[in-house]
Amino acid sequence: MFIQVVKFNSALSEAEIRQVMEERAPQFRALSGLLQKYYMRDNQTGEVGAVYIWDSEESLREYRQSDLAQTIASAYKAVERPRIEIFETIFTLRPEKSL
Repeated sequence: MFIQVVKFNSALSEAEIRQVMEERAPQFRALSGLLQKYYMRDNQTGEVGAVYIWDSEESLREYRQSDLAQTIASAYKAVERPRIEIFETIFTLRPEKSL
């Protein structure tokens, strides 16, 4: 599994951010290989973003090249380029509860 973390500051209000998340959610649900996506907000910095859990590096790579991935900044009116971190899962604490 691969984990992708995307974080950025947005010019949108909290309500507008939530609306964009809900509007785009069906597109993410339809992605092959995306096991889970956690939408998040850092209450201290105001950053928003998401944690994505991918079944493989190939699925992650396909997504990163998609129009959906390329429109994150514009959809959320990011005030700077989103920061993206990618991690490979090397150990799962509770494998029986894995996605």
